[in-house]
Amino acid sequence: MTDLYKERFRPQFHLTPPNGPMSDPNGMVFFEGIYHQFYQFTGRWGHAVSRDLIHWEHLPLALVSDELGDIWSGCCVVDKQDTSGLFGGEAGLVALFTHYKDGLQSQSLAYSSDSGMSWTKYAGNPVIANPGVRDFRDPKVLWHEPSGKWVMVVSVDKRVHFYSSSNLTAWRFESEFGEGQGSQAAVWECPDLFCLPVDGDAGRLKWVLHVSIGDNKETDGSTAQYFIGQFDGQRFTSDDASGGHIRWTDYGQDFYAAVTYSDLPVEDGRSVWLGWTSNWKYPFAGPTEPWKGGMSVPRTLELRTDAEDVIGLCQKPIDELKRLRTDALRFAFVEADDQMVKLDFQGTSFELVADIEWKEAQSFGLRVLCSQSGAESAAFGYDTEEQAVFVDRMHAGRNDFINREGEPFDFGKRFTAPYKAANNRITFHAFVDESVIELFIDNGEKVFTVLVYPAPGSHGLELFASGGAAVFRSVDVYRLQSIWHK
Repeated sequence: MTDLYKERFRPQFHLTPPNGPMSDPNGMVFFEGIYHQFYQFTGRWGHAVSRDLIHWEHLPLALVSDELGDIWSGCCVVDKQDTSGLFGGEAGLVALFTHYKDGLQSQSLAYSSDSGMSWTKYAGNPVIANPGVRDFRDPKVLWHEPSGKWVMVVSVDKRVHFYSSSNLTAWRFESEFGEGQGSQAAVWECPDLFCLPVDGDAGRLKWVLHVSIGDNKETDGSTAQYFIGQFDGQRFTSDDASGGHIRWTDYGQDFYAAVTYSDLPVEDGRSVWLGWTSNWKYPFAGPTEPWKGGMSVPRTLELRTDAEDVIGLCQKPIDELKRLRTDALRFAFVEADDQMVKLDFQGTSFELVADIEWKEAQSFGLRVLCSQSGAESAAFGYDTEEQAVFVDRMHAGRNDFINREGEPFDFGKRFTAPYKAANNRITFHAFVDESVIELFIDNGEKVFTVLVYPAPGSHGLELFASGGAAVFRSVDVYRLQSIWHK
């Protein structure tokens, strides 16, 4: 089909399915030179593979429903030492996932001896039976070197449970975390647990526990949060003893269920994740056919200390994306003073890096996907009085959608994040891809992911400032190659 991946609104450098609904990323693992990206596909695991985290090949479904139920979210690990005894002393891939049937959720296992091309369900499933709770899902497993055992973190309502195992098949409950911690707005889902150095110091390590939060009125949809602390192989202890501080992962509305890739090479030295670009308030409501849903660009993760000595999670687009750059345009030292400035650029799939400084401006930023009349655009910028970054999709195209309850909802919104820009200077790093916008502030201190559905012909790029002048020291724009068509 020659028009596949050329449909209206289809992202050109984001992973999307050929057809059907893609949701939570699952089973993300690196093995024998291949990145495996599994994903939720109506109670089954879809499967795509890549050698560079950019170009993807879709494969047949990996895991499908069976007598124990549908296949919900989970993870994959490389059993390097054959601790499971499933691979005859060789290394192999093990998937841990949630089985769902008749309202009951339990954790099960499948394994692959041929590099993920085919899978066998473990005869002893489930490996962790439901402990008598309604929400018990989305296992994430890692090897905890200090204790010499496998660790699993599982979502259980508005908290998580930790389990340990020596062989991936027999699991022991260790502890739970979550009561009175962070946002309790809705069920916690798709947990992840990983360790990062603070400010690049390998001698100063912290653990990050990440959970996504289901659809709820308090946050007007689904969202995600993280905790920073210590983990000893049995128990996670947050650095926030009171539990009242909420650390949001992404300040847009369309980044969910993010989990890290397992078993990246040691020499890579990175932690990398991506998330589902949608929201459980309107999971598949967008006007896209024949596909629904997709993934963000992969992002590297760092822990960094800010000017107030607060440690935060920073996200940056992977460097591999630079390989997609083609035409490069630079606009230098352009001043906007209570005005809009049109730049000589038209595009719907591109990367943009803007370095901006200001004196008295109250608000400034950029408009992308602008219509010729100027009535339609998506905007992002900085409010100097509120000290907040914002992304505005109120006039970015179609807003007339129906939520999961069959009711109209307010898709056109303005999103904000508190942020103190240093020395009256800020950098915006944006990826615009047909219907997805990802915005990284400075070195990834704040991130926004939002969906938009612009009208045909909304291709323009503009600068703006109000309440005074802002100087756009440089605006570098790169057209990006399609990963689907040469």
